[in-house]
Amino acid sequence: MLRKRIYQYISVACLSLAVGSCKMPELVMKDANRRVPTSYNSAASQDTVSAAQVQWKQFFTDPNLVALIDTALQHNQELNIALQEIQISRNEVQIRKGEYLPFVGIGVNGEAERPGRYTLRGATEEAVNIKPEHRTPDPLPNYRVGAFASWEVDIWHKLRNSRKSAALRYLSSVEGRNFTITNLIAEIANSYFELLALDNQLAIVQQNIEIQTNALELVKLQKESARTTELAVQRFEAQVHNTRSLQYGIQQRIIETENRINFLTGRYPRPIARNDATFNDLVPTVIQTGVPSQLLQNRPDIRQAEQNLAAAKLDVQVARANFYPSLRITGSVGFEAFKPGLLFSTPESMLYNLAGELVAPLVNRNGIKAVYGSANAVQTQAAYNYERTVLNAYVEVVNELANISNLAQSYNEKALEVQSLNQSVTISNSLFRSARAEYTEVLFTQRDALESKFDLIETKMQQLNATVNVYRALGGGWQQ
Repeated sequence: MLRKRIYQYISVACLSLAVGSCKMPELVMKDANRRVPTSYNSAASQDTVSAAQVQWKQFFTDPNLVALIDTALQHNQELNIALQEIQISRNEVQIRKGEYLPFVGIGVNGEAERPGRYTLRGATEEAVNIKPEHRTPDPLPNYRVGAFASWEVDIWHKLRNSRKSAALRYLSSVEGRNFTITNLIAEIANSYFELLALDNQLAIVQQNIEIQTNALELVKLQKESARTTELAVQRFEAQVHNTRSLQYGIQQRIIETENRINFLTGRYPRPIARNDATFNDLVPTVIQTGVPSQLLQNRPDIRQAEQNLAAAKLDVQVARANFYPSLRITGSVGFEAFKPGLLFSTPESMLYNLAGELVAPLVNRNGIKAVYGSANAVQTQAAYNYERTVLNAYVEVVNELANISNLAQSYNEKALEVQSLNQSVTISNSLFRSARAEYTEVLFTQRDALESKFDLIETKMQQLNATVNVYRALGGGWQQ
């Protein structure tokens, strides 16, 4: 009895030593800065209504574009990969939940064992009969059937925090999919508007080829009447070939843009349904920006970073709990006998046991400290990543708002330039016919007019893209 009490005192002393020797290092957890400016420093509307709250089917009105986005949301491979990430995260939550609950299993096993004769166990079995005048079987079989349970008591909330961390990462994966949806919709819309712009540029090139071909025939006639030289003919002919070369380049860009849209929609190359005649009538949508603080709720990437930050903080708590003792309870109940026929003979064949185990780390404290330090470093990274994501979102909105304003002014100037150059082309052709202008003036004027029309279409496309980009930057597109 005295010896048993001494062993108990020694066990308590060792446990106290283990707890005391694993003193946690002093680490400071970083809190993310969640403050944002009160406005975007622009002339845009600063009311509380944000375009991000408008569903994409209401924001985009072109039926062909809506159909493309609908197809992409169903068949885009990247989006489907994100769906599987969500399923993986959901399964991880179930795994963590299972660790928190007791583990109970049912088992059946049979074995046969023959110990050595000259061992304590062998000599004992040799000398003791299992029943009066019934020797112990040699070898001794054993059959067991019963239920077995083990449970780690979550004293320090280590398992509970681990489950919460997994749940937060599940929510993070959901926000990651939402961010993928936002970017996918924006990319399809931008590519669609680029396709319309290329169609209009191709139409302009084909018109110019016809005009330049007619001008070439006129120059040939003037050469036959000795009103101009072969040099002028060759220059006009070179201009026609140059414009035809532009046509083939635009046709290639159209094919590549169509295939990019097909790739985003998860299908093999095919023609994209569109109405290019409506391009010039498209007017950039007036964007309501709301206030910058709404980005914290509307941007999926910010919400994702926020969930990851919360999960990382819980991971620090889980790593901290490794310093403390863990309590595990095990037990079993069932039947055990050396003959199958005696297996359910009660109460002789019944077995049960219940045990508790309290273990604290003693030797491996450096490893535990390293895990704790790494968890804290990951939490600090998550805090910086959250701040960076918020800053990037704000900068994107400011840049796109400024882009919309500047492109509007640029488009007006380009429109005036096109108007003037169109008149110049008419005037130069008239003067050339009456031999009052050099052929070079006609060529240069036609080239400048063609470039200005290209630039005007390009500016219109940039305007539409800027509208899409600010809608994406505000966090629009993922809300259904």
